[in-house]
Formats: sequence, C-alpha cells, structure tokens
Amino acid sequence: MSELKDPRVLFAAERTLLAWNRTSLALIAFGFLVERTGLLMNVLAPDHVHASAMALTFWLGFAFVFLGAASAIYSSRQYAVLLKTLNPDEFPEGYGTRWGMLVNVAVAILALGLIAVLYVGRT
Repeated sequence: MSELKDPRVLFAAERTLLAWNRTSLALIAFGFLVERTGLLMNVLAPDHVHASAMALTFWLGFAFVFLGAASAIYSSRQYAVLLKTLNPDEFPEGYGTRWGMLVNVAVAILALGLIAVLYVGRT
C-alpha cells in the first residue's frame, strides 16, 4: 500500500497507461501499414513481387498489430495492479479511474478484430 496520500501518484500512473495506449496504437497502425505494403508493391509492380515478399509483409504486419494488442492488454493489467496498491486518500472524490483501462482494452479487442480481418482477407 502506498502511504503518500497524494493523488499525483494516481495521475502519474494514469499518464503512463495513456503513454502505453499511444504506443499500442502506433504499433497497430504501423503493423497495418506494413501489411498493406505488400499489396501496394503487388499493384505497382506485379511482375517483380515474389510471393515470399508478400508473405513476409503480411506476417510482419500481423506481428506488429498483435504486439500492439498485447501491449494494450498488459499495460491495462499493470495499471489495475497498481490501483489496488493505492490508498483511498490518493483517489480524488468522484474521479473515474477505469476509463483509461477501458479504452486500452477496447483498442486491444479492435486490434484482434483487425488481425482476424487481415487473416481472413489473406485467404
């Protein structure tokens, strides 16, 4: 348990959670971009793109999107663990502490949905 009795501890943890949220969104967006690069290469130069290059961009993009989803879930878990260690005096009255976690979990669920769409669209 924290004995600081200072709400700045909560706000610092929340800023860290939101930084991880931005990181996971960036990983997901980058993964989508990498995955679509193979399609773009195929459209621009269909004679010069090998199937192995298409497969590589797909799996690299897939991995980045999955890494973004995993980081969103893990950071939400870490934040939930930290919230349990805080003293009730460190929570401002009426302040909702779960919204950041909710957004992170929603991002992770949507990223997993994107993975499913990318995989189904590939076949």
